[in-house]
Amino acid sequence: MTRDNMEHQYRVTAWWTSGHTGLAKSDTAPNAIHFSAPAQFGGVEGRWTPEELLLAGVAGCFTTTLRTIATGTQSDCADLEVEASATLRKMESGYGFCEIVLRPTLRIADEAERGRALDLLRRAERLCLVSQAFAMPLRFEPQLEVTPALSPA
Repeated sequence: MTRDNMEHQYRVTAWWTSGHTGLAKSDTAPNAIHFSAPAQFGGVEGRWTPEELLLAGVAGCFTTTLRTIATGTQSDCADLEVEASATLRKMESGYGFCEIVLRPTLRIADEAERGRALDLLRRAERLCLVSQAFAMPLRFEPQLEVTPALSPA
């Protein structure tokens, strides 16, 4: 991909493998991720859930965005931890997210860096591409394939 390319595409494919579990695979990562519905909805304990993967995307995007900004401004960000949490609530139309909270903790070496560090955190929050995606409409393009059952020989 060249620096002049102004469009980038990403793709993940997910499929159920058996019971309440599935796999998700991206075009760029060598390993698939095993996932399940949350245990509260009949899923399997110990597996990533789609809800957790969404939060991992938000936290990961914020982390990489802050690192990019810090590198560009030659700021020294020694230690960053980002917690993302969400509240899922039963609504009239089913369950839905009512809030996602991002709690970044940036450790700084000197109190004099406080203003600059807060500015970095606020800039990362504004520029995080995954967080911005929540305001974007989702385009839905369903496809159906008819696969006749194999007849016994």
